[in-house]
Amino acid sequence: MLISEAYAQTADAGAAGGAGLLMQFAPLILIFVVFYFLLIRPQQKRAKEHRDMLGALRRGDRVVTGGGIVGTVQKVADDELTIEIAENVRVKVIRSTVTTVLARTEPAKNGGSKGTDADDDTSTPAPANAPVEAEKPKGLGRFLPRK
Repeated sequence: MLISEAYAQTADAGAAGGAGLLMQFAPLILIFVVFYFLLIRPQQKRAKEHRDMLGALRRGDRVVTGGGIVGTVQKVADDELTIEIAENVRVKVIRSTVTTVLARTEPAKNGGSKGTDADDDTSTPAPANAPVEAEKPKGLGRFLPRK
């Protein structure tokens, strides 16, 4: 008599199996959502910022390449940059190898007037030995003392 009742109970539970199946997949769905917000979305945001930074490179910007070379952009082509790393030492690098922009030059004024002072002309790059204004460190670096 007990066995027949057990069969009867499993038959009733089979009708509600869809909800049980959903509850089995709920942890997997939750894990995917957590991975999306903690890993995938921030990575996409960083990639977009990097693309925007590379698109905004111009002559006179002080940059760091992936190999650790620090220099000033002298010429910007489609996919190549000419970077001056020392006086009269220029290197051609692929644009995507630039990892950081240390200092940006100011964009030229859009007034189009020819009667501006020579001090206002910002199209010439800053000298390579000019002091560079450092960015504020991000993350935990802002709490550590600077050298």
